[in-house]
Amino acid sequence: MSLLVIGTVAFDAIETPFGKTDKIVGGAATYAGLAASYFYDKVKIVAVVGDDFPAEEIADFNAHKIDTEGLQVKKGEKSFFWSGKYHNDMNTRDTLVTDLNVLADFDPIIPESYQDCEYLMLGNLTPQVQQTVIKRLKNRPKLIVMDTMNFWMDIALDDLLETVKMVDVLTINDAEARQLSGEYSLVKAAKIILAMGPKYLIIKKGEHGALLFHEDHIFSAPALPLAEVFDPTGAGDTFAGGFIGYMAKVGTINFNNMKNAIIFGSALASLCVEKFGTEKIKNLTDEEVAQRVQQFVSLSSFEI
Repeated sequence: MSLLVIGTVAFDAIETPFGKTDKIVGGAATYAGLAASYFYDKVKIVAVVGDDFPAEEIADFNAHKIDTEGLQVKKGEKSFFWSGKYHNDMNTRDTLVTDLNVLADFDPIIPESYQDCEYLMLGNLTPQVQQTVIKRLKNRPKLIVMDTMNFWMDIALDDLLETVKMVDVLTINDAEARQLSGEYSLVKAAKIILAMGPKYLIIKKGEHGALLFHEDHIFSAPALPLAEVFDPTGAGDTFAGGFIGYMAKVGTINFNNMKNAIIFGSALASLCVEKFGTEKIKNLTDEEVAQRVQQFVSLSSFEI
């Protein structure tokens, strides 16, 4: 049984108040796949790159026991490229360049060896592509987690709502939750969104943590105050990958396990942002992850 991650494998160029990079490897499937691999050793990715994507980066995936049979390499074409500049608060950013390149006509091909997947992470792609992936799997996975964004709410709302009906967990940020529901209160927003189909809703609040909703249950996960945040670009995808990787590890889908999964995902995301790109998330030890999780536990443990 395996964990399948669908998303972008791409190049990013990032500028923050702490520095800037030239082209570095990024993308939703990159961050989510690497994060999931810390908890589960049967991670497989479906994505597309051009022949400008370095072979050594694919070897890095394999070194983390990530199966890349589903990574299409298009000859004579270029990989997806995104460039952005973060403001001083590190919560807002301006997109400088978006070159879709191979992503413009991405058709997700699911290898036969991927058909055993029990866990599916749908990275932020068009809702139509996300639907296509679900339909191309012969058996419905035990857990489907979907990430999306306000852009698709603006231009493909009907497709988005159709896809949301097909998943178990939806992850969005607080602004997106308000936009999708039309409600300012996140508690009211969550009820409206859960009625759209997903069993669980995760609302990410950046430096203010995350909220998990299921039926009448709510869990509030803290954010770890960090002295230095160098690059938040991959935080959300790292969080999602850590979340589903932990769920695959424990194997039982329930609210309590999801609470733990949110903490493990948050721990990985907090480590990821301490360096540019994938530099930190590629080189973590199990001890570093365990220590960071313990910091989260200590942050909100108290006795009355």
